[in-house]
Amino acid sequence: MRRIHRAAVIIYILRMRLSGKKILLGVTGGIAAYKSCELLRLLQKEGAEVRVAMTPAATTFVGPLTFASLSRYPVFLKSGALDAGPFQHIEYPRWADLYLVVPCSANTLARFAAGLADEPVSLCFLARTVPAWVAPAMNFAMYLSPAVQANIALLKSRGVKILQAPAGELACGESGPGRCPEPADILRALIAADEPVPESSPFCAPPNGKRVLITAGRTEEQIDPVRYISNRSSGKTGAALADAFARAGYAVTVIAGPMEATLPAGVERVSVKSASEMHGAVLERMNAFDAVVHCAAVADYRPKTCAAEKIKDSRSALTLELAPNPNILRDSVAARRPSQVIVGFALETADAVRHGEEKLKKSGADLLVLNTPVADGSGFGFDKVSYALLEQGKAAPSLSLGAKSGLADSVVNFVSGKLGVAHA
Repeated sequence: MRRIHRAAVIIYILRMRLSGKKILLGVTGGIAAYKSCELLRLLQKEGAEVRVAMTPAATTFVGPLTFASLSRYPVFLKSGALDAGPFQHIEYPRWADLYLVVPCSANTLARFAAGLADEPVSLCFLARTVPAWVAPAMNFAMYLSPAVQANIALLKSRGVKILQAPAGELACGESGPGRCPEPADILRALIAADEPVPESSPFCAPPNGKRVLITAGRTEEQIDPVRYISNRSSGKTGAALADAFARAGYAVTVIAGPMEATLPAGVERVSVKSASEMHGAVLERMNAFDAVVHCAAVADYRPKTCAAEKIKDSRSALTLELAPNPNILRDSVAARRPSQVIVGFALETADAVRHGEEKLKKSGADLLVLNTPVADGSGFGFDKVSYALLEQGKAAPSLSLGAKSGLADSVVNFVSGKLGVAHA
C-alpha cells in the first residue's frame, strides 16, 4: 500500500505542475516532426492545453489535420487554412504560458536569431511575451557548424532555453549530435524547470522526508567539435537507483551525463556533459541532500585543449595531451555535512576487491559499490552485473552476479539504515 501511495503522490505532483498550463507548440520541417505528435499527447496527459503553429516545410512531414485533431484547435499555417483567424500571429503567442519549438531546423534557428518573421513559427517567436524553449534537430555537420552554434549562443544570451541535441544515429544514416530529444525527456525537462510545489501543499516534502542526489550516465571530454573521450555506460544502473530510491519514498535528483537508459517519472534530472560540469553540479547542490550516490562513469582525463575545428585526418600519429579531471567522489566527501551519507562506485577488471578496498579507503565514502563487466551477459548495457558492497571497517564480500535492480535495492537499504529510515 505504501508503494502505491507514493506512486500516486509522484503522478499527482507531475499533473499539478502542468495542469492548466497553456503551451504553444511550434513545429518546423524535419523528419523529427513526428515526435511532436507524441509530445503533444504527453503534455495533454499531464493536464496542459496545447495549440500548434507549423512552418510550410513542417506540413510536408506531418499533416496539419493530425495536429488539429490532437490539439482540438486550429493550426496556425501560412496558408491560413483550418479556420485560421487574421491575428493568429498575435493571439496564439499571447495566449500561451510557454512557446515550445520541437523540432527546430537550422533555417528556423537563423530566423529566430535574425528577427525574421515570414511564417507562423517565426511570427509567433517574434510576437511572444512568454519564455521560449527550442529543440534543435538536424544533421551533425549542420548542428556543429559555426553559424548554427553562433545562433544558438545568441539565442541563449537572449534568455531562450536551448534543449541539448543528443548524439546518436540520425535519419540520414550518419551518427553524431543533432538528434531531436525524445518527447519523454522534453517533458521531464519541463517538469524539472517548472515552479516548485508550493510549501503549503501536503505533497511538498518527500514521503520519508529524505532527499538523495545521484550521478548517472557517462561524461564526455571534447577533443574537437566531433570527437570526445568517454567511458562506456548505458545509465541503466543509475536509472535503477533512481527508481529504487523513489519507491522507497525519497525525493530524487539525478545529475545525468549522456545515457541511453530512461529515468523514471517524478525524478528531477540535471543534464551535464563533461566531468567538470558534473563536478560543479554536484558540489553546488549536494548540501541540500541527505545522501549522495556517485554512480556515473566519469572520465578520469580530458584533453588539455579542445580544437575549435575538426582535426583533419592525415593518417599520421596524433598525440593528445591530457589533464586529470577533478575527483568528484573525494571532493564531495571533503565537502560533506555531518550525518550525510556518501556512496561511491568503482569499476575494476583485475584484482577487483583489492583495488576496490584501496579506493574506498582513499575516498572516505561510507559505501563503495564494486562492479566488474567481465561476466558474459552482464555489465555495460545489460540488466545484470557482478558486484559487491564494500563498507568502511568491514571485510569485503565476494563478487556475485545479480540484477542491477537488486544492486539498487541493496544501496537503498544501506543508505536508509544509515539515515534511520524504515521502508518497505
